[in-house]
Amino acid sequence: MTRRILLPLLLAASSAVPAMTATAQTSQTTRTAIADGTLLSVSAQAEASRVPDVATLSAGVVTQAADANAALRANAERMNALMAAIKAAGIAEKDVQTSGLNVHPQYRHSDNAAPAITGYQASNTVSLKVRDIAALGDVLDALVASGANQVNGPSFEIDEPEAVYDEARQAALQKAQQRARIYAQSLGMRVRRIVSISEGGGFMPPPRPMMRMETTAMDMAASSPVSPGQTTLTANLDVVFELEG
Repeated sequence: MTRRILLPLLLAASSAVPAMTATAQTSQTTRTAIADGTLLSVSAQAEASRVPDVATLSAGVVTQAADANAALRANAERMNALMAAIKAAGIAEKDVQTSGLNVHPQYRHSDNAAPAITGYQASNTVSLKVRDIAALGDVLDALVASGANQVNGPSFEIDEPEAVYDEARQAALQKAQQRARIYAQSLGMRVRRIVSISEGGGFMPPPRPMMRMETTAMDMAASSPVSPGQTTLTANLDVVFELEG
């Protein structure tokens, strides 16, 4: 009876050995990330710039009439012409989105009297993404020629910014390492290793104030000049170094 009991116990003990070893290895890996020397925390920021390759803007139509239905019908007619011009300009459907459709009364205000409705105004606005920056001026002209009487934009951005952020991250890390070496040398020590790296939120400067145009046919005498300039992205790193004497 004793042998029958001991055999399962021995088997269980032998099967537990690998698990205990794996646990010990995991614990050792965790401990290696804990520094036992002098710690130095450095913050660094770096930038990377590119010429933007995407422009965003909005275009719309505002119409007025004596009643809401007439204002909306007139707006729809002009908006259909605008949408046709957007398609003819080569802007993909995925880059066009309705951003506002409104109908509201207009009032006349006078002293000692309640506001009186004098008519209705309808507006319809779409947001556009133009991927061919070189054609942006022609696109703006085409929008106005087709009936858009409100245009806001453009603002410029980088369509795929991750590679630009990576460039800024590398520059920020190099800057942090250089600063760590300076501090270490001043203390008569040297940098042993990096203990941790944390990244703050990437920063993209706010776009330039969007241009607002309320246009008429006379505004089409010249093509609209457009200059995209550069877009700058920023990386912020907090790096902890271990120093040793």
